[in-house]
Amino acid sequence: MSHNAERKLHAVITPLPAQGHINPLLKLAKLLHLRGFHITFVHTEHNYKRLLKSRGPNALHDPPDFIFETIPDGLPSMDDDDVTVPSFFDSIRKNFLQPFCHLLRRLNHSATAGLIPPVTCLVSDGCMPFTIQAAQQIGLPNVIFWPNSACAFLSVKNFPTLVEKGLTPLKDESYLTNGYLDTKVDWIPGMQNFRLKDLPDFIRTTDLNDVMLQFFIEVANRVDKNSTVVFNTFEGLEGDVINALSSMFPSLYTIGPLSLLLNQSPHDQLASLGSNLWKEDTECLEWLESWEPKSVVYVNFGSVIVMSPDQLLEFAWGLANSKKAFLWIIRPDLVIGGSVILSSEFVSETKDRSLIASWCPQEQVLNHPSIGGFLTHCGWNSTTESICAGVPMLCWPFFCDQPTNRRYICYEWDIGIEIDANVKREEVEKLVNELMLGEKGKKMRQKAMQLKKKAEEETKPGGCSYMNLDKLIKGMLLN
Repeated sequence: MSHNAERKLHAVITPLPAQGHINPLLKLAKLLHLRGFHITFVHTEHNYKRLLKSRGPNALHDPPDFIFETIPDGLPSMDDDDVTVPSFFDSIRKNFLQPFCHLLRRLNHSATAGLIPPVTCLVSDGCMPFTIQAAQQIGLPNVIFWPNSACAFLSVKNFPTLVEKGLTPLKDESYLTNGYLDTKVDWIPGMQNFRLKDLPDFIRTTDLNDVMLQFFIEVANRVDKNSTVVFNTFEGLEGDVINALSSMFPSLYTIGPLSLLLNQSPHDQLASLGSNLWKEDTECLEWLESWEPKSVVYVNFGSVIVMSPDQLLEFAWGLANSKKAFLWIIRPDLVIGGSVILSSEFVSETKDRSLIASWCPQEQVLNHPSIGGFLTHCGWNSTTESICAGVPMLCWPFFCDQPTNRRYICYEWDIGIEIDANVKREEVEKLVNELMLGEKGKKMRQKAMQLKKKAEEETKPGGCSYMNLDKLIKGMLLN
């Protein structure tokens, strides 16, 4: 092995095994690879099989120095219907550390044999706290990448305080509906006018030992002030929160939106490395060609949300009655307890102005000139991708950090309107029309375009996110 190869940096990148986490971490992996890093990208065995199935066996031919590895999921079978989000997170806490350490030792063994460069650092999803233990055990620096908003991270960091103050767990179930969640949270620096219901929803439990609450308390406690923490966000979006976090973490870097940074770099050899766990339907891009600019509503509730058949029907008829054209992504597993069935009446009512697909290349769709608005669950990737495309939103958050993102979209940035959790077709119809044609929709579109411009400025050479990526890499070189 040449002297050069020995000195090549080798980053092991580990996302939480969910679509919304794999996407940004793969983008960061590509950016580091373009800067000369050898990359090992860690999937779980289940997700690796899904990727091969959705993209075909040739899609993951590793380019030089970009290798995929797997660790077990630690669950009997991920295809079982009884694998819930809590059981999955519980498995991460209990079962991932040993196989991960085993993988790191195996990689270092290959390095000793001269096959790959030695591992020089870990880049780990903030929701994979076992990597912090692994880094300490094996003696490696660990960069923590937080794939959600900086505000969600600051909220999670305050979960232990919320418990100390007695704000969570809730006294009983009635507290979910009796107005208690409107309680002001005015003591977290950088987060003005927040209510309990605007925080990630894992605090909405009556049980202190709730798996998700305890998981995120562990995340909060493991990330200490000496950690290097990286965010897929930018100053112009979350300035107040970033300032508050910077005083807690001296090594903090905002390098978002990652998609804009990546678009500036020629990455043809990496272009085939996709991360979608569902097969993409690219026909929808052709379908969009036949529509006027800003005339189509794009509807996608992300990769995890499940809804009741009734909720699906209310959305369907709200869209139908709005008389607007729409592209709706309906995953096979979107509806609880069964397949998605839309009535023949709905199909015939909307057939000339709708397309229903099972998955799509979302960034390309949002950037298509015909898209005028986005009905979304407010996941962080969807939020930032919508901003990068200058598209205003209708917000129906479901769980996790989505209520926090909704708070920002609708009340801080004014680029979205909230749909009631108890969705009704009349409201959907009214708000779709407001989004596409109304005065408020027009103002939101202008604001979204202003944020798009800021995002572009911060990711250009000389911009804040661009410079932060440089600083982050220099810091990794010194470790």
